[in-house]
Amino acid sequence: MSLLLRALTAVIALALALPAARAQMLDKVSFGTNWVAEAEHGGFFQAVVDGTYKAYGLDVTIVPGGPNVNNRALLLAGKLDFFMSANTLQSFDAVANNVPVVAIAAMFQKDPQVLLAHPESKVAKLEDLKPLTLFVSKEGVASYFQWLKSEYGFSEDKIKPYTFNAQPFLADRKSAMQGYVTSEPYLVEKQAGFKPTVVLLADYGFNTYSTLIETRRDLTENKPDLVQRFVDGSVTGWYNYLYGDNKAANAMIKKLNPEMTDDLLNYSVLTMKENGIVDSGDSLKDGIGAMTDARMASFFDKMVRAGVVKRDVDFKKAYTLRFVNKGVGLNLRPKN
Repeated sequence: MSLLLRALTAVIALALALPAARAQMLDKVSFGTNWVAEAEHGGFFQAVVDGTYKAYGLDVTIVPGGPNVNNRALLLAGKLDFFMSANTLQSFDAVANNVPVVAIAAMFQKDPQVLLAHPESKVAKLEDLKPLTLFVSKEGVASYFQWLKSEYGFSEDKIKPYTFNAQPFLADRKSAMQGYVTSEPYLVEKQAGFKPTVVLLADYGFNTYSTLIETRRDLTENKPDLVQRFVDGSVTGWYNYLYGDNKAANAMIKKLNPEMTDDLLNYSVLTMKENGIVDSGDSLKDGIGAMTDARMASFFDKMVRAGVVKRDVDFKKAYTLRFVNKGVGLNLRPKN
């Protein structure tokens, strides 16, 4: 074989080997959500389908949660690398119970928690809900309702158990029901044919972060570059999901959750944008995922006053600002 032919053969072999080598260079990462696939998780699916995570050197597998799935336990057991926690209270609880996890980014600047009322109740503000029967879940009573009691004087005497069934609310026009702004108002309108009055608790001072990325503390210490790439990729995914072409991400969500519809997905995305659920407040200057010490301290104080969290909890251990507030993805937000 001539020198030229050998050289050409070597070049061809190298070219063929490069894609495989690049694939092997991707760090495999697993991310567990806390519920079945839905638009509220859309930015993560977006980063998978549009190649964003790969651009950050990651091969990400999303593991959906559900009623019989405990992905947080899998995170603690080392079976998952990252987990999507519901709100800051879970982070405070982790510190209180010496669970070695830490919140590294907050995808939602506002918690989507709402109370829905019938139009006949003529509810115009949060306080107008006080005379109504309130359908609240056990978890809700232990968390946000304690804040409603301490900050606004609500009474537990008005509470009836919420079992994630809208029928009791629909049957009682002098009642209100908990829900998420991104889903329950849509479902009530579809089911009952009327637009409920929607009160978003975040607009009245319930300033927990929501949809946080959580990981084990040892991962932030031993593989900070990996953690940073996952945060940056997720942030970029959320910008692209909200403001770009999200059809492929929605297709992935529908494949994983056949009960999901295009109408609900579109409603959820529009509602997240209209209410600033993902992109508002500090994220406008620091980027999606933003967190601040002041906001964490403010929410902690409210939860202490409400008796939900003990004052001696070192809440600053619940989170780190090391991986956020870097302005990642700000160029992807529409200018107008």
